Amino acid sequence: MKIYRFPEKETWADLVKRPVFEREEMSGLMKEIFEAVEKDGDQALIQFNEKFDKAITPQIVVSEAEIKKAEDEIPDALKKAIRQAKENILKFHAAQIIEPEKIETAKGVICWRENRAVEKVGIYIPGGTAPLFSTVLMLAVPANLAGCKEIVLCTPPDRNGNINPAILFTAKLCGITKIFKTGGAQAIAAMTLGTASVPRVYKIFGPGNQFVVAAKEYAQRYGVAIDMPAGPSEVLVIADHKAVPEFCAADLLSQAEHGSDSQVVFITTDLTVFTETMDEVEKQVSRLPRNEMARKALDHSLFIVTKNIEDALEFSNLYAPEHLIMAVENFEQSIPLIENAGSVFLGNYSCESAGDYASGTNHTLPTNAYAKNYSGVSLDSFLKKITFQHLSREGLKNIGKTIEIMAEAEGLIAHKNAVSIRLK
Repeated sequence: MKIYRFPEKETWADLVKRPVFEREEMSGLMKEIFEAVEKDGDQALIQFNEKFDKAITPQIVVSEAEIKKAEDEIPDALKKAIRQAKENILKFHAAQIIEPEKIETAKGVICWRENRAVEKVGIYIPGGTAPLFSTVLMLAVPANLAGCKEIVLCTPPDRNGNINPAILFTAKLCGITKIFKTGGAQAIAAMTLGTASVPRVYKIFGPGNQFVVAAKEYAQRYGVAIDMPAGPSEVLVIADHKAVPEFCAADLLSQAEHGSDSQVVFITTDLTVFTETMDEVEKQVSRLPRNEMARKALDHSLFIVTKNIEDALEFSNLYAPEHLIMAVENFEQSIPLIENAGSVFLGNYSCESAGDYASGTNHTLPTNAYAKNYSGVSLDSFLKKITFQHLSREGLKNIGKTIEIMAEAEGLIAHKNAVSIRLK
């Protein structure tokens, strides 16, 4: 842990810096992977499975039999939990549907916008030590709600060439039938370029390690959109004298256990809460199955004391965390001061895990300070907005002179003539 008591504001810019990866080296690796997938398609994916995941996969397509077998293996209690989470996520995202509204900007000039789904989307789901089946819900539910015609899911296989059964069960529950055994940068390349098995998509969603993030950025060179830049998971907890140290420690560790590169920040205005929370972290981390990973994350975590909540929020806005937890007494007063955060959790009982799984909000959020200019995934992430306009003869008369004057001033006479010829 890195401890700072009342740090000077001049030092904050250094404190909020995240680790930087070598972009040139990463770009070279992405070029190799994308070229291999473009040249050898499915065979390249099979070879990459063996090279990176030590998995033998004669075919990368997940069969109906595998999906059925996974459904039989899932405990009923987990099935029930996944279904309840799905309903909450569906309810929250369905409320984001907005009906088109026609606006008459001038007499006879009608303008409006309509939604159209991104036709083909790709979903990347990390596997490995933490198979994120919850992310299937977070991405597939709004994709279906938006009306995406094709939803492709890629996820890495285990060493036996199998996909985690909870991922397959959740995918089927959400109506996804095109599932492929491929992970890492090669999965992103497959969805970007298309192979004999994996369809090419128009937009790619989902979290991942630094290689997946680099591959998503590289995919944009091929005209494929991505949900957002992303990196290791983050949480920033702000606590006052009413915070419960035991709760704060648990929230910090819930992010630290994601991986050794996870970002964990704790800020408090109370020295007692500060000390007790650090003690609680030490107590709780030793009991975690993933404690080695969590400890590595804690090595570069920040524990900060500030004079007041306003200073804490100013630091938070500069840091722009993925998750912000306000473990403070009067959190309503703080809401207007929050400028940059992916998702905010208010009060002692709003644990970050609620947003990760079942409250209904989306857990696919901007990290690495991108909360300054990106939103988390929502229904809108799967939609395009098309503007429409209809001008009657009267409508063109009402704004025609304005168009003519502006077009002529810009030297675009053909633009002016398109109006003039109609007015004559």
